[in-house]
Amino acid sequence: MGKVAVGAAVIGAAAVVGVAALVVRQRMKSSGRWARCMAIVKEFEEKCGTPEGKLKQIADAMTVEMHAGLASEGGSKLKMLISYVDNLPTGDEEGVFYALDLGGTNFRVLRVQLGGKEGGIVHQEFAEASIPPELMSGTSEALFDYIAEKLANFVDEEEQIFHDLASGRQRELGFTFSFPVMQTSINSGNLIRWTKGFSIDDTVGQDVVGELTKALKRKGVEMRVAALVNDTIGTLAGGRYTSNDVALAVILGTGTNAAYVERAQAIPKWHGPLPKSGEMVINMEWGNFRSSHLPLTEYDHTLDIESLNPGEQIFEKLTSGMYLGEILRRVLLKLAEEASFFGDEVPAKLKIPFVLRTPEMSAMHQDTSSDLRVVDEKLKNILEISNTSLKTRRVVVELCNIVATRGARLAAAGILGILKKMGRDTTNESGKKTVIAMDGGLYEHYTEYRKCLENTVSELLGAENASSIFFEHSNDGSGIGAALLAASNSLYVNEKSSSSS
Repeated sequence: MGKVAVGAAVIGAAAVVGVAALVVRQRMKSSGRWARCMAIVKEFEEKCGTPEGKLKQIADAMTVEMHAGLASEGGSKLKMLISYVDNLPTGDEEGVFYALDLGGTNFRVLRVQLGGKEGGIVHQEFAEASIPPELMSGTSEALFDYIAEKLANFVDEEEQIFHDLASGRQRELGFTFSFPVMQTSINSGNLIRWTKGFSIDDTVGQDVVGELTKALKRKGVEMRVAALVNDTIGTLAGGRYTSNDVALAVILGTGTNAAYVERAQAIPKWHGPLPKSGEMVINMEWGNFRSSHLPLTEYDHTLDIESLNPGEQIFEKLTSGMYLGEILRRVLLKLAEEASFFGDEVPAKLKIPFVLRTPEMSAMHQDTSSDLRVVDEKLKNILEISNTSLKTRRVVVELCNIVATRGARLAAAGILGILKKMGRDTTNESGKKTVIAMDGGLYEHYTEYRKCLENTVSELLGAENASSIFFEHSNDGSGIGAALLAASNSLYVNEKSSSSS
């Protein structure tokens, strides 16, 4: 009996030792995985680094590319497109004008009533619609017919007060088209290439105003396109309408771009007569900026290679709302594949490109709950990843911070580059201030990104110089700005000025 008891005890002890060894092995495996996770995160953070010195190099590179792009067509990755806008709004504009704002995956139609110096913007209303994904890579006719139909519906709902039939005037529209266009006049321009996920081959090289005008005729809409503007120029115009100190505009939304007021004499490639104002608005198309100083990672390289426009829009792919969430997804996927970050199985949803959008990344980054409840919900709802530990969720937040901080600081360096080109990076004796009109969902809704951007501009300029630089959220500048530019380029503008004199 004693021997049996001893045998059982030995077997029992062996089992305990076996279980303990298994636990130790699992812990070692777990700590090995965690160490690998931390190594991946650390390497990513280092590669995304944006120290002040590097940002100043990027700003200088931006200034150099601006000069090159103004000197000759094709002289730089920056297009530095001449907009034919040589007079920004003054506040005297009067009448009812329309705007069509095609900025990316959504578009809006607006109706704006302007009341001159005294009245300002008397009334405005708008309707919004999404572009169905199949139209983003379909035909030119299908896309513009869809847009014209929505515009026709909006005009049909027009209140009588907005349309004085007795005047016999044609409705006039400002068309904000937020893609690279070679402008040929204030109301014509040929598409250079699509960005932001659009890929419609038969529109490239065509006059987009011509395409819209044909679609409006097909849908029976009586309307003249008075101005073709880029969303950034629309934002600049909208900002200038309310503040004479607005000198540049930056859009940070689905995509990103910048526009600013340049001295006409500083544009060697401009061969036309110098405008009376002596100024010309330049549409930079800064999303296509690239420099050897940009902090690119393996994730950026693969994202670019697999994108619809490899080798193009590199700056946009680092800074804009279309791509930030996708960069985060790619890092999380590597963590899942190489370090079992979410357990033994790699979540299937995590393998789907663009499944994680920047608004979701923003929500996770800005989660202030003690248990990071928002992060937990987003991982469950979007990626079908449940039962994550708090430690795991903290790493997700840290990755959001790395991606957003790099993007915001690079955008700040770009702004410094423009300020340097304009000679507004130092305080002047006159004490003249410079207002930067900002627009776009990323800037508006991603608070951490916005704060980082503005703080970085101040850091790069230094306290004294930064005191004369102000950011102004030009809400819906691209829509109202287009209507304002339609007003200042109206067929009836001379009638108005002669009747008022």
